[in-house]
Amino acid sequence: MAEKKSIDPVVVEMLKKAEAEGVSTAFKRADETKPCPIGHEGNCCKHCFMGPCRLTGKTTVGICGATKSTVSARNLARGVAGGTAAHSDHGRGMALTLLAAATGEAPDYRVKDERKLRRVAGYLGVPVDGREVNEIAKDVALKALGEFGKQEGELIYVSRAPAKRQAIWRKLGVVPRGIDREVVEVLHRTSIGVDQDAEHILDHSVRCALADGWGGSMLSTDISDILFGTPGPIASGSNFGVLREDEVNVIIHGHEPTLSELIVAAANDPEILAYAKSKGAKGVNLAGICCTANEVLMRQGVPLLGNFLAQELSVLTGAVDAMVVDIQCVMQGLVEVAKNYHTKIITTSPKAKIEGATHIEFHEHKAMEIAKSILRMAIDNYAKRGKVFIPDYQDHLVAGFSHEYIAYMLGGSLRESFRPLNDAIMTGRIRGAAGVVGCNNPRVTQDDPHLYVVQELIKNDILVVTTGCNAIACAKAGLLTPEVMEQCGPGLKEICQTIGIPPVLHMGSCVDNTRILTVLTQSACEGGLGEDISDLPVAGFAPEWMSEKALSIGTYVVASGVTTWMGVGSPVAGSPEVVKLITEGYQKKFGAAWYFEPDHKKAVQEAIAHIDSKRKALKLVEYDPKRFAKSATYLPGDYFPAEKHGAYSLK
Repeated sequence: MAEKKSIDPVVVEMLKKAEAEGVSTAFKRADETKPCPIGHEGNCCKHCFMGPCRLTGKTTVGICGATKSTVSARNLARGVAGGTAAHSDHGRGMALTLLAAATGEAPDYRVKDERKLRRVAGYLGVPVDGREVNEIAKDVALKALGEFGKQEGELIYVSRAPAKRQAIWRKLGVVPRGIDREVVEVLHRTSIGVDQDAEHILDHSVRCALADGWGGSMLSTDISDILFGTPGPIASGSNFGVLREDEVNVIIHGHEPTLSELIVAAANDPEILAYAKSKGAKGVNLAGICCTANEVLMRQGVPLLGNFLAQELSVLTGAVDAMVVDIQCVMQGLVEVAKNYHTKIITTSPKAKIEGATHIEFHEHKAMEIAKSILRMAIDNYAKRGKVFIPDYQDHLVAGFSHEYIAYMLGGSLRESFRPLNDAIMTGRIRGAAGVVGCNNPRVTQDDPHLYVVQELIKNDILVVTTGCNAIACAKAGLLTPEVMEQCGPGLKEICQTIGIPPVLHMGSCVDNTRILTVLTQSACEGGLGEDISDLPVAGFAPEWMSEKALSIGTYVVASGVTTWMGVGSPVAGSPEVVKLITEGYQKKFGAAWYFEPDHKKAVQEAIAHIDSKRKALKLVEYDPKRFAKSATYLPGDYFPAEKHGAYSLK
């Protein structure tokens, strides 16, 4: 039944439409394609052609003699390497765009945030005094690119972590040297006949993941801010109701903001608007899916259509004239779905094509020209629409809480500080904080784990920061507005009302998990909550993970000191030794454990207990919600005009 597939009523409605029209979607394919139980738990090795070796029943080692723990560790490490490669290659692309902008080879781009440029130059050791903006930008780009090919030493951004955390990494020998080097070394070590000690393999997977979190992804976030502006709070909308029947609807989907930012600019160009009107449309309407959606939302206010599992369903509306995709999380099934409707699927990255899609390759040196040609194609397609069905659901949201803006809101422009946040945690008004991030997975009821985790946390006075598909799930459920205060514990409500922030803070795309690392570092260094990230009363969640990128993120977050729970299932469940290494072993090494817990209700209870144990270790006052039960009140309309929005509300 469709109702069991998602708690989003729009998705349920669209799944019924797909069933009636005989259209296959990821939800249906998940029912029809059962996961291999051996590979699902990490006990299948296919790293050479003597196999694949399935370690099950009486078969406990592979043909080469590899044990379950070795095979499981190799599989996990390769997943981490794949995720690191994806996110870090994104960072490389941003650095190349910045270099092209600085040298004049990409005239449609320029530095939009000079303050952030100078801050990043300081991190990278690039001189700024008496220099022109483009001179600084060029050297920042070159220094960033140097981090990818570096062979020795340490990644520069490692120095941004708390000193105690750096010491732990150095002692364990997991400080990344060069981003590309660590990815390659994982693949080498996990080839047949090379590294055959599970713990040793996992140690290097940590080194690789840290090259993502404190390297490629962090550079990507910083350079995106430099080129497109550092986000601040911005209001917008979400869900399928953001589509327009009388306008050309263009969906931006993927992960890189370089093209999408130009499409936003082109969609407001008088020439493009006139062309749309000449074809009978009132204008061009943009909406986003996945992390490209988060990027253009938090800088341009472009509304969110949906998260990962919405991509095929959006085409079923008959209202999407073009879906423009770049890299990552783009389903090949989009083309098959689009064959039933008029939608054009347009691939744009030189790294990614889909058979049957229209390919318009994007290059920075003629970015605006390409953006306009894509929009003209979408406008030409507008007249080919058949019957349109747009579910009438959308909700308000407030997004774009960069770590810089959070510091500003807490301390003001003259004394940016995390002191008020630390004080609120120390006094018990805020019990702790949690990062809730990650994908959708059709193996679970879409958005249910995401929303349960977030709602339970804020109810228990735990501040939530969110990125990626979790952020979009929260947006669709009305959780990214101050109106959600009614669901908060009293202490968290009081603090959020005082500062003027929602209790669920949208911090951006998947690569922007590095903003969370920065917040944690600043909080640890502010004082009063220990000396390291592992001392803080915090937790991490990825309730519906599915991507290799999630494995990389989970690894670097835990190695940074945050105990993390991931849902759905475990890729290492078949090896008790590896399970022990990433739980008890990581706890001893990094002061944080990594749990794969499919029961999201159990995971939340464990995380709350973990946060309370951290408070106790810090000798903070015992959390007691009754102390603040009458200290905060909320009236509908305090933040938005009279209308109060529920979890889902009609336009």
